[in-house]
Amino acid sequence: MFDRYYPGMTWAEHRAHWPHAQHSRFVQAGGIQWHVQTLGQGPCILLLHGTGSGNFSWRGLLPTLAQHFTVVAPDLPGHAFTSRGPEGALSLSGMAEGLRALMLQLQLTPRVIVGHSAGAAIAAHMALHIDSLARSTLIGLNPAWLPLPGVASWLFGPAAKLAALNPLSAWATAKMAAKPGAVAEWIARTGSTLDAQGLALYTRVLSDSGHVHGVLSMMAAWRLKPLAERLHEIRNPVFMHIGAQDQTVPPALADAACKRLPQARSHIQPGLGHLAHEQDPAGTALYLLRCCGI
Repeated sequence: MFDRYYPGMTWAEHRAHWPHAQHSRFVQAGGIQWHVQTLGQGPCILLLHGTGSGNFSWRGLLPTLAQHFTVVAPDLPGHAFTSRGPEGALSLSGMAEGLRALMLQLQLTPRVIVGHSAGAAIAAHMALHIDSLARSTLIGLNPAWLPLPGVASWLFGPAAKLAALNPLSAWATAKMAAKPGAVAEWIARTGSTLDAQGLALYTRVLSDSGHVHGVLSMMAAWRLKPLAERLHEIRNPVFMHIGAQDQTVPPALADAACKRLPQARSHIQPGLGHLAHEQDPAGTALYLLRCCGI
């Protein structure tokens, strides 16, 4: 709703500031125009960022991973430069189906899927529903595989739906994000601190009302309970990388997920928060490579 009032971000306006822009391309698949970065060679690794972010989230990991993999890092539907797509495309199942179409268009099958937060939920949904991914390795970075407790559960659902129905919500949120220090304060609430480039990139997307509208619409459509009920059916190799100071997805949820996924292996990163992979990209990249036997 109100999509026509919130056009997506314009690539020409932001390209000069976007990390690894030379590897960006636009691909039409599944009724969605995808902004995706592809680089490197070898087996395919698919990187799925979390809610409210973009593929810039992987900026520090891409050079290392590209030495061993063909890396595919899209903006999720409704985020940054990827369009919102058809009806239902912003739901968990809709995003998974859109990514299936994208990978078919690219003629690639991920051997490894890395998802951060909500991106990990999409990865798990894909593993459950796409036969060709039945043996792919799943790596969740602070994964949102189980319903979030407390206020967070309200934000993903009822509150987000109300916000998405209000035509001024995205505009107002973007105006707040543009205020000096606002995004740094929001990031701090996740338990993370970012460098100047990271804060500038999050400010760039969160102060764009089109991006924010896509994020609110995704959150309104998000349902984790069906995934949680089937999590135990996943037979893929599973690894979890957890920031001990995560204030968005509590580390205790990783322990709960391990009880449903006995094959899962969990690693704690002391002193880091929800955006641990952006705080320590080198360490995270090395962990990913170890998970893949490299």
